[in-house]
Amino acid sequence: MLLLSCALELNVNIIEKMNKLIVDAAKDNIFLMIIVDNAIYNVTHENSKTNYDKLILLITDFLKKHNLEFVDIESIYINRGPGSFAGIRNSLSMIKAIHMINKIDYYSFSFKDFKGERDLSYKNIPNLCEKFKIEKNLINPIYLS
Repeated sequence: MLLLSCALELNVNIIEKMNKLIVDAAKDNIFLMIIVDNAIYNVTHENSKTNYDKLILLITDFLKKHNLEFVDIESIYINRGPGSFAGIRNSLSMIKAIHMINKIDYYSFSFKDFKGERDLSYKNIPNLCEKFKIEKNLINPIYLS
């Protein structure tokens, strides 16, 4: 009976942790999205030096607003460019640090990776990364000159 109880508890924990975080600081605005089960939440912030310096606070506050913490996130999707050098560099280093501390897998994507796809919406990024076999925990930034 104890073994069955442990197995049920493990399944519950796996089901609960299906939340995805999407971060894009390569464009004019810093864009954050959380996909929680069937609900989607997003927020944008000005793409500025001040916001780059406090990116971790923006992400943490966004998670808290939706009653989440990093331990609740299954995977992170980060836009690696092309785009703003400072935005890409800061967001990639922040996600790498989150990965190292919290052991959360991340997928570094570019919209250029998804050639021929019609639905390039942020909510579809996790599906596209799976479809196009984007490697997890690999960073290969694309900067604009």
